[in-house]
Amino acid sequence: MITKDNIFYSFSKDNVAVKIVRPKETVIIETIDAFGGQITSEDDQLDTLNWNQVNPATGPIYIEGAEPGDFLKVEINGIEIDASGVMASIPDAGIFGSLHKKSSVKCFDIYDGYTEFNDMAIPIHPMIGVIGVAPSSKSISNGEPGPHGGNMDNKMISTGTILYLPVFVKGALFGLGDLHAAMGDGESNVTGIEIGGKVTVTFDIIKEKSHGHPIMTKNGQFYTIYSCKTLDEAVEKAAYEMHYWVKKSLGYNDSDAAMLISIMADSEICQVVDPKKTARMKMPQLYFRYLNL
Repeated sequence: MITKDNIFYSFSKDNVAVKIVRPKETVIIETIDAFGGQITSEDDQLDTLNWNQVNPATGPIYIEGAEPGDFLKVEINGIEIDASGVMASIPDAGIFGSLHKKSSVKCFDIYDGYTEFNDMAIPIHPMIGVIGVAPSSKSISNGEPGPHGGNMDNKMISTGTILYLPVFVKGALFGLGDLHAAMGDGESNVTGIEIGGKVTVTFDIIKEKSHGHPIMTKNGQFYTIYSCKTLDEAVEKAAYEMHYWVKKSLGYNDSDAAMLISIMADSEICQVVDPKKTARMKMPQLYFRYLNL
C-alpha cells in the first residue's frame, strides 16, 4: 500500500516517484481528505487553514513502460472511504459564494452506505475528485483540471470505472486524492463530502493511442472529458473529442459521425467551480468496440 504520508500538491514532471509499478499490477493507494485533515470539528474555522495544503494527492507512481503518446489505463477496482467526512461553505467560492458571509463546516459520519444531513438520510457515492498524471511542461496545481486529468471532480470516476489518461512524461507519474463520500454534478458549493480512504487500482498501458485528453468507460458507456476556462468551451471540446473517437472507431465521415453523436450522445457536467470547468460526453460503448482499448 502507498500510504497517505506520500503526498504532493502539484502534478509535475519534477516530482520524485514514491513507487515503481509494472503494467497489470494492482496497488492500494491511501488518501487524506481535500482539506489535508485540517478540519476535525464543526467549530473549526476555515480562515485558520493552510490553503497551501489542500487537495493533496498520494504518489506519484511511476509506471514502467509508459511513454508520451500512450494511454495510462487505470481500472478503479474499489474505493473504501473513512468513517467520517467534512464539507464547508466558503465565502466568495463556488456558485453560492456570495451568499456566505462567513465559513460554515458540517461533519458527517458514514454508516451502512448512508450519512445524515440534518434530519435526512443521504446515500453515499464514493468517487475520486483528483486523479491524473504529470504534464509535459509547467507544474499544475492539484486544484486545477486539464488534459493531464487533475481536479476533474467527475463523479463517474468511481468503482468500476476504467479511466484512460494521456501520458506526457516517461513513467506517467500518476497520483490521486480528494475522495468524496457524495457529490452532485457541478459540485456547486465547491465541496462535496470530503473524506479520506483507500483506492485499489490496476494499471496498464495502451501504446500510442492517446489523443491528448482523458476518456473513460463505465456501465456500458464511453465518455470523453474536457476542461476549459468556460463551461461552454468544455462542452464543445468534449463533443469534438467524441467526434474524433467515433470516426476512429467506425470510420465514418464528419457528417455521419456528427449525426450519430447528435442522436446518441449526452452532454454532462462534472464541475463548474474550479479554475477550469469540466464537462463530459457520454455515448453507448458498443459504438467503440473496434478501438481495442
